[in-house]
Amino acid sequence: MQTVRKELGDILVTKGIISSELLLSAIDVLSKEPAKDRRKLPQVLVNDFKIDRDLVYQEVADYYAFRTIDLSKRQIEDDVLEFTRRELNNLPQSIRELAVEHKVLPLEVNRSNGDRLLLITPDPTRLEIYSIARAFPYKKFEIAYVKFFQWDALWQRVNIGRSSYQEKALSLRDLREAAGIEDDTEIYEQALDEEINRSGLVELVESIFVDAVRVGASDIHVIPRADKKTEFYFRVDGRLSLWYTHAESRAEAVAAVVKDRAVNVDRFERNLAQDGFAQFSVDRRTVRFRVSVIPIVGKDLRNRFESIVIRVLQEPTMSMDLSDLGFEPKTESLFRKALNKPYGIIIVTGPTGSGKSTTLVAALKTIMDPKWNIITVEDPVEYFIDGARQVKLNPKLDFEGALRAILRHDPDIVMVGEMRDSITANIAVKLANTGHLTLTTLHTNDAPSAVARLYKMDIEPFLLAYSINIVVAQRLLRKLCVHCRAPHDDVDEAVLLKLGFRKEEIPTLKLFKAVGCDRCLQGYRGRTAIHEAMYFTRAIRKIILESDRIIDEEAIREAAREAGMVTLRESAMELMRNGITSVEEVATATVEDE
Repeated sequence: MQTVRKELGDILVTKGIISSELLLSAIDVLSKEPAKDRRKLPQVLVNDFKIDRDLVYQEVADYYAFRTIDLSKRQIEDDVLEFTRRELNNLPQSIRELAVEHKVLPLEVNRSNGDRLLLITPDPTRLEIYSIARAFPYKKFEIAYVKFFQWDALWQRVNIGRSSYQEKALSLRDLREAAGIEDDTEIYEQALDEEINRSGLVELVESIFVDAVRVGASDIHVIPRADKKTEFYFRVDGRLSLWYTHAESRAEAVAAVVKDRAVNVDRFERNLAQDGFAQFSVDRRTVRFRVSVIPIVGKDLRNRFESIVIRVLQEPTMSMDLSDLGFEPKTESLFRKALNKPYGIIIVTGPTGSGKSTTLVAALKTIMDPKWNIITVEDPVEYFIDGARQVKLNPKLDFEGALRAILRHDPDIVMVGEMRDSITANIAVKLANTGHLTLTTLHTNDAPSAVARLYKMDIEPFLLAYSINIVVAQRLLRKLCVHCRAPHDDVDEAVLLKLGFRKEEIPTLKLFKAVGCDRCLQGYRGRTAIHEAMYFTRAIRKIILESDRIIDEEAIREAAREAGMVTLRESAMELMRNGITSVEEVATATVEDE
């Protein structure tokens, strides 16, 4: 194994993909890993040292003599997709999950060569692939290498759960007809039960959950449009889009199945707003879902419709290190400076879905140490944090009660999910003023307005001035797909001036626009954060202390700018200059700097 590793490493060095020094560093990392859990050299190079995956694995494929399949030169028709879906769906669940985990897809069967099954994967060196291959009903198989982005694009098209929606919908209709359920049958709970029990509606709904996880959706919206029409929307990269329309079951039956999957939600209650949670195993990972249900009105008043929104709370696949969250160097330096203080409040502010919780968790992991008693109070708990005591709220322990209990629990560092009212804000300030470092979130448009919001929550100016270390405003912007973005040379100069660019720099700007290809969603793939960090300087504290009946946000903003604060708009403009995002995305996600 050592010899193979060295020979492969030498090839990568010879071809200029890595340096000899980096190879030695990677081998050193491997030597420190336990033998039973030791990874392969390519995995370390790609995951730990961020070397281009396709460059590395193309050489791996060549080294081990795996054939390379270029999907861009093949016409992938619907019959190919159906073949892949059918073969995967026919596998035992445990093997199917293993295939998804290790990124193995059946592509075709060569009938002229003894029914040889062709399997494609971006990492053909994994030993588990052979167990997966032998589970298919073919005596012969070939494992071929395919570039990761091509595999991912094919997987998005295959989309196992979605592929079977229509089949399940047809079976629902057939079963309804066989049962003699007429369209004008009055809906009683017993009728709903019969409709659910006789059909594949449960499997259909669970397929929707699985698809949401696999495509990286942050939310699922279940919206009844008519008696027999329910639409499912996914929010991916911050944008809501229609995923599937189900027109074979009553909307109340669909809602009942979704509610049955959740804890703390009463399926038979249709007049009150409800909140609950669910948990499933998807591709051998445990994923949690937060379920929100509210009653809505339909055109026919006899219908008792409910809108359901489900937040997907899966552990992030990206790094949770502060340095990987998109902070500009100066902003990150100020944030770390505030974190290293022994007490005070650190506030991350922004709208729902702007990544505030991710930033707080990354901050906690930065200062995590066994010598500190770290307690979090969140509703819900979105990420499990090793080394922290995370308080679980319940009907007998609400947010206010948990915070008061924490004061008696000898904490050093406290994370408060959100300062949602004057009571929780006052307790958070009390924690900071009694020698605790407190991390929390708030809903405001920018950093300076956070001070005014807390003042309106009846926090005294002198407490605001001396309890807050820093306020960081945050937004998420969609990133342009690097494979299809195109130069944007015809942007109106007036638009760029309005965004904040200087007239003299406009001729030198190299801007890009979204195009769209099979590797992205309407020209965008993934998101990145922009930040506005307002560190509390003496000048800012003085302005707050001298406030009377109103907090002067403009004076605070000006003092912060003089101290070097980069605004959200300026942070977004830098992403435009670097070709990471578009003019339209910046204009939509940020407001003018006054």
